[in-house]
Order: sequence, then structure tokens, then C-alpha cells
Amino acid sequence: MQPQVIVLNSSTKRESGSKVHYAIIQAAKAVADIIRTTLGPRSMLKMLLDAGGGIVVTNDGNAILRELDLAHPAAKSMIELSRTQDEEVGDGTTSVIVLAGEMLRVAEAFIDKKYHPTVITRAYNKALEDAITVLDKIAVTIDVEDRATMLGLVKSCIGTKFTSQFGDLIADLAIDSTSMVGVDLGQGLREVDIKKYIKVEKLPGGQLEDSQVLKGVMINKDVVAPSKMRRKIVNPRIILLDCPLEYKKGENQTNAEIVREEDWEVLLRMEEEYIENLCIQILKFKPDLVITEKGLSDLACHYLSKAGVSAIRRVRKTDNNRIAKACGAVIVNRPDELQESDVGTGAGLFQVKKFGDEFFAFIVDCRDPKACTILLRGASKDLLNEVERNLQDAMCVARNIIKNPKLLPGGGATELTVSATLKQKSASIEGIEKWPYEAAALAFEAIPHTLAQNCGINVIRTMTAFQGKHANGENAWIGIDGNTGVIADMKEKKIWDSYTVKAQAFKTAIEAACMLLRIDDVVSGIKRKQAPGSTQAPSKPKVEQEEDADNEQILPE
Repeated sequence: MQPQVIVLNSSTKRESGSKVHYAIIQAAKAVADIIRTTLGPRSMLKMLLDAGGGIVVTNDGNAILRELDLAHPAAKSMIELSRTQDEEVGDGTTSVIVLAGEMLRVAEAFIDKKYHPTVITRAYNKALEDAITVLDKIAVTIDVEDRATMLGLVKSCIGTKFTSQFGDLIADLAIDSTSMVGVDLGQGLREVDIKKYIKVEKLPGGQLEDSQVLKGVMINKDVVAPSKMRRKIVNPRIILLDCPLEYKKGENQTNAEIVREEDWEVLLRMEEEYIENLCIQILKFKPDLVITEKGLSDLACHYLSKAGVSAIRRVRKTDNNRIAKACGAVIVNRPDELQESDVGTGAGLFQVKKFGDEFFAFIVDCRDPKACTILLRGASKDLLNEVERNLQDAMCVARNIIKNPKLLPGGGATELTVSATLKQKSASIEGIEKWPYEAAALAFEAIPHTLAQNCGINVIRTMTAFQGKHANGENAWIGIDGNTGVIADMKEKKIWDSYTVKAQAFKTAIEAACMLLRIDDVVSGIKRKQAPGSTQAPSKPKVEQEEDADNEQILPE
């Protein structure tokens, strides 16, 4: 008999084979079950305690999973799914997880029957291709300029969220802001940069109905000298700088020896003249408002206020970019390079207002602004955070539609149509792949099933009636009304979904399920790599202290 050879380190744990598959499927199911109840308009909220001791109350799939601290590696990769979905299209974060969990759940039966994972993944990929073909077939193109359709679409996407009780409010904010910052790239393409040019400002207090989209920018700053400078200017001429309006200090330490007393005064005058020149160069263009990202000295403040110019200093770079986009100014690096074309004249009003204890500067009523601020008011911080998350989703949906104006039916109708079509196609597939392909078709039913479950109606009866309507892949627009659980025509109910969101959800879920199924070995307990060349520091020799010597017992000889 050959002696046993230990290859892996004894502290390393290794699992392989079907054991790993079962563990991964269990983990994925557990994650899917956590957020299954947050799908649809009758969804439940989750309350989470984060590391800082604050609470998060939400039903946004990504926001929930982001806060969870999970141990299993497969569960962690499930969380990545919803993050990908959130970054790519902004909506459908819950559906992705539910779908991926279901795809893995139906694969369990095949692993029991000793199917090879590559066979299952091959069938899944084929199902994905066919599903996308079905989506293309039933998608409807809409006119982006038609506000009523856009409103219906965004409303049905945020109908599952907490703010749906406030009616059109959030949908209006989302559509106004995204259509404002959209930029035409030519060839019928539009680019909407939500992250850069739409800023959401949350101000506790007031009512949610007071929220609005500002045609311009709001920043949390006051003018430098409130007593001397104007706080309200109509049609201001705005100059944006990103250089300091104060005396330049040397890069390194400079010592100057002064022999005569007058030289000291000359030095001081030079400093003053330098600042005066800066201000003269700026004042040549007769601005009403100067905004700089850096400092602004008292002397510069004096010259500017004497000329009746308001100034704001130390503005964030991102805010400065937004102001430039809103009022048509160009951010200038050096005052001596200023040109008339750099002055922003697009703003209609500059005003400083006070909310609570803080001052906010508004640059609003801009002509054709390409950046905007959404002002959210609400009773509490938690409410505002949740409204902001919902608004983010709504803006992403509006952006997706502007970029790709195709719609699909909501209420689980799309999934059941895909499922019915795939079931028909599975009859023509030969060989062993037929069964996993059929299972993938069944897995798509998880979404309408969960919708019905969350409505609190008889799931089996509804699903049977629902499947009957979709039996031959027709009636693509028949879905479940998530509020009442009644089977209805989604066109009449105006329950839509964005094509981009659905296609991305299907792709992400199935590709992730395939990836997880192909894992057959989990090795844990791997040592962290040390930086190259660094050896462990030798432990310091222990030096005895006096008190240690006192405590020692003297052994008898």
C-alpha cells in the first residue's frame, strides 16, 4: 500500500465535486429568498442595521444586498450581480437575483442525475439566446418626446418602490432632469450622464411635494462677504475660475533679507498690486458673480465687493463643472487668459437662500441648461434616502428609454411569453440538452410566480390561468396586475418595462448561473500573500525589567 501524500497545507480546506454544487445552489437560493418578498408593487420593506449603527429601510434589491455581510463565496458573487445590474441599467436588481437563484435551483435536479455542468450551461446559453430573440420580437418602439408614455413607463418601474404612493412626483422629477441633461451625439443617439450632471440635494424639512428640478445648480455655499455683496442678481454674468485669488506663496521656503525699511513696504505693495492686477483683469469683463475653486483673500474680496461683484470661494470641482454646463461659462485657469466667450450669461437668477441653519446659493432659470439639481424635501433623513434611491432608479429607467426607446410588457408577461416560447422550442432540441433547456424555460416563471405570491392571492390557480393564456406564446401583453393580482392586459394598465433592463437582467442572471455551475472546487484557507522581498520581522529579544526580576522566585540550590 502506498503511503499517504499530503499536498495541500493542513490548514487549507478543500471541497470538490457535487458537494460544491449543492453548497453553491443552497447559497444562491438563500440570497434569492432574502429579497424575494421585495419584488413587485405589493413588496415588503427590509430594515437593516449598517456597520455605523444607522438604519436603512428599503426594498431596493441592491441596497439590501450591499449592506449584508455574507460568508459563502457564491453568495458574495450573487451580490455582485445586483451591483452590476444597478450600475449598468439602474433597475431590475431584485429580478436578477430571483432569476439567477431559480436558474440554479432547477439545475439541482440535473446534478442529482449526474449531468455534467457543461451540458447544463450549454443548454442555458442556448435558452438565453432564444429568450433575447423573443424579447426583440415582442418589443415595441415608442416616441421619447411623448411625455404621457414616458411617464407611464417610469411610473410602472417605480411602482414597486416605496415612493409610488406619491403618484407622478418622482416620475416627473426623473423625466424632467434626464431630458434636460441629454446631449445629442448625432445619428439619433443621445447620451445622458446622470452621475456627473444631475445632483440630488436632500434637505430635511418641508414636504415631499415641495421637491423640484431646478433649471440650474444649487450649492451649499454663501457669498464671501454677505454684508457687502449682493445676494440676489438677475441675469448675472458669471466667471468661473479654478485658481486662487490670493498672493502666490513660493513653492519652497524663501528667505528675503531686507536692509532698508522702505523695501519692506515695497514688498507689501507688490503683494497688494499682484492681487489688484488679478482683480482688474477679472473686472474688465464686468462680471456680477465670480466663483473660484480655491481661496480668495480679504483684499481681493475688498476689490470685488467695491466693484459690486459677488464672490463664492472653495467650490467643489464637480459643482463648478455643473455650473459651467448650466450657465454656459468656461472654467478658466488663469485670470489673464479670460475672454468674453468664457463669461457665462445663460443663468436667469443668482440667489442665496437660507434653509434651516445653512445658506444655499442658487444659480437657476438657465437657458437650455445641460446640468441640473434635484431638490428633495422630506420629513426625515431615512425617508429622503429612500426617495433618493428610488429617484436614482427612475432616472436610470428614463435614461435607458432615451438611449434605447423600446418597451416590453411588465407584470411578468414578458417572462411567461419567453417561457412559453422556449417550452415550444425545446421539442425541437435533440440530445441530452433538451431537459436543462426546458428547465431554464420553467425558471423564467419565477418572476410572475413571485409577483402573484407577494399579492397574497391563490398562486397555483392564478399561475395556471396565466399559463393557459400564454400557452402558445401568443397574448404577449397579458400579465398580472401586481396591486390586485388580477390577470389583465398590460397595455391598458400601462404597466411597462424597459427593454434594456429586461435584456440585461436575463443576460446577467443566466451568465452568472452558468459561471457558478462550472465551479467544482472550493479551496479556502489560502495564506495572504506577503509583499515580495518582505520577510517576517524577527521577534524582538525580550528585555527583563527590574520589576520582573523582583517577582521571580529564587530557586533553592
